[in-house]
Amino acid sequence: MFVLLAFAALFAVPVWLIAVVVKLVSVVMPGRRSDWGVRLLRWGAGMAAAGAVMLLVMALGAVQLSDHESRSGADSSPAPACRDASPHLVERLVGHRASYLPPAFDCVLDDGTTYPSSESYVWLNGLAVTCAAASVLLAVGARYTTHRQAERQMG
Repeated sequence: MFVLLAFAALFAVPVWLIAVVVKLVSVVMPGRRSDWGVRLLRWGAGMAAAGAVMLLVMALGAVQLSDHESRSGADSSPAPACRDASPHLVERLVGHRASYLPPAFDCVLDDGTTYPSSESYVWLNGLAVTCAAASVLLAVGARYTTHRQAERQMG
């Protein structure tokens, strides 16, 4: 299921990127409304949250795909995602671990140690957390700005 959602997210990313660029270009154009700052903060919070969700869904889809590949077919052991390591590590592979929170697919060696099958999980997780934090900060900024504007109008 996550794999299908990941494909949908993969196709949604260019649309998301175009929307962000168009919005940023519209900010520098003349003829803005007087409350454009608060609207931009709210819109940015929503878009950052959408970006975090898309990144998380792509990471979950990658984990599910790697897990499926490691359990299906004649050439499934060791896990295909773990075979790209150096030859001395591939010889010591005994299994894998799939984690959905946080998304990760780790390869398990015979001594019990693990190594990540791909560095992309670190990047996807980091970017998703960064987008989520940016979304929260932008939402707090929009609320603070709205509160300040209401105080100015009252006082």
